[in-house]
Amino acid sequence: MLSVRLICVGKLGEKFWAEAVREYAKRLGAYCKLEILELPEQRLPQEPSEGEIRQALDREAALIESKLPQGAALIALCVEGRPMSSEQLADWISRQTVCGISRLCLVIGGSCGLAEQIKQRAALRLSMSPMTFPHHLARVMVLEQLYRACNIAAGGKYHK
Repeated sequence: MLSVRLICVGKLGEKFWAEAVREYAKRLGAYCKLEILELPEQRLPQEPSEGEIRQALDREAALIESKLPQGAALIALCVEGRPMSSEQLADWISRQTVCGISRLCLVIGGSCGLAEQIKQRAALRLSMSPMTFPHHLARVMVLEQLYRACNIAAGGKYHK
């Protein structure tokens, strides 16, 4: 069975986000072993400088790197990443498993994004959209798309 780790910088705030995450985590149980890790977002001043942002991203990157599972295909969620349809994501995941990859690790950065060093390690830089979304919503969207991709790969009807 596929093992998936979702690393998220920042905590879920409102109860409704947590409920949506729980729902998709439950659904994903039929397709994979899912683990969700929340890492603390670095605090920044109201109007941070480029240097302060870079330092915060570097500290977050160190935490992320300490949680990356060995041998996992890393997917970095970033706005400059590759946009994919649900079918394309399902195909990408299926190709990884055919190549012997049994672990995926998806990373969602904090409000300032992800450090370049994390993006460079990624097997896939994935963009959900050129639009900006709250990271809480991005977490739900990623889980929904992961569920949809797994369902597509299994020949299910959810996608239709």
